[in-house]
Amino acid sequence: MEMQFHTRKWVKPEDLNPNNSLFGGRLLQWIDEEAVIYAIVNLETPRVVTKYISEINFISAPRIGDIIEIGIIATDFGASTLNVRCEVRNVANHQPILTIDRMVFASVNETGKPTRHGKTTVRIENEVRDHYFVD
Repeated sequence: MEMQFHTRKWVKPEDLNPNNSLFGGRLLQWIDEEAVIYAIVNLETPRVVTKYISEINFISAPRIGDIIEIGIIATDFGASTLNVRCEVRNVANHQPILTIDRMVFASVNETGKPTRHGKTTVRIENEVRDHYFVD
């Protein structure tokens, strides 16, 4: 399966660090939100938490006005987890900005304990829209 880039973000003045580039914490916030939504959709439960994020490789620094896109792809399903890989790139020139080799999301019950999800494959994008965005 190929990396899918769905979410795009516009780097604005409020997103900058003192070096006038995108603040790493803001980028990580955007990534975590995108990845947990991906996990929620694929595990078909709103009860998903971020369990683990591997080494983060910052490759280049976006500047004000840049539009970036976040790509997420499932790499493995555990009994209660979903592992994904993440890439962020510049929309204009596809220059890589960041990579994360492994993020783990866990399906949890009402009390926050890991729970089996029973999933083994990624949902098809159109099926996801039909299932979650019904008029």
